[in-house]
Amino acid sequence: MNRDRQDYDRIERAIAHLDAHWPDQPALGELAASAGLSESHFHRLFARWAGVGPMQFLRHLTKEEARRRLRDGMSVLDTALDVGLSGPGRLHDLLVTCDAVTPGETRRGGEGVALRHGFAPTPFGDCLLAQTPRGICALEFVNGRAPAQMLAALRREWPRARFVEDAPGARALAAAVFAPVRESPRLHLRGTNFQLKVWRALLAIPSGALATYGGVAGAIGAPTASRAVGGAVGANPISFLIPCHRVIRATGAFGHYRWGAARKQALCGWEAARHERG
Repeated sequence: MNRDRQDYDRIERAIAHLDAHWPDQPALGELAASAGLSESHFHRLFARWAGVGPMQFLRHLTKEEARRRLRDGMSVLDTALDVGLSGPGRLHDLLVTCDAVTPGETRRGGEGVALRHGFAPTPFGDCLLAQTPRGICALEFVNGRAPAQMLAALRREWPRARFVEDAPGARALAAAVFAPVRESPRLHLRGTNFQLKVWRALLAIPSGALATYGGVAGAIGAPTASRAVGGAVGANPISFLIPCHRVIRATGAFGHYRWGAARKQALCGWEAARHERG
């Protein structure tokens, strides 16, 4: 048996081991042992044959199974535990990667950051999209506002960033964001610690589901802070991807939405219909 065939057989065994044991979230050492190799040798060999590292391959298996269970209506907590994660926080990190602006970066006002932006059509009306090299930092529906007014507000948030107009890039990004099947994008968030907690809690609400302000408050460990949660929801700079439209009043009323009450109902209805078809 030649060397390439031996290497392939080892990786095939490792992938079979991953497929059988991914709920246990095996460590790199366990996977390397299943192939009879050292960790470093195994990692290099796996990446050469599979195109990605073994732990990245494991994350992909876990993510796809988590998405399937969430689509089937399983709760976030049960999904996280069933796919071998320690809790909902790990699941949030797996499904959407959020990179928060540090206090020092906030003080610098985006100095040294190239911020690409543009307006693009979506199924729910035109939007302004902006992204830094670390991810999407704004997705705002126009909702009757003048483009110049929206850009001025964005500049106030990033006063020292270098603004680069990129309409083709914005259109391509919007098409990817609203595609029927999409990869989880990176988000570059700036907000207070409380706002970041709320926005991350919103990411845990599955598509097609709804939560109350009180429910979100409870999820972040502040059950009496419904009003403050409402303020953080309203300050969300990345519509749709951080799904503030999924939060409703305890009475069942849809309530206020920064980008229009009718759009909020349309977004929720669209997601519910897609969930039922899925």
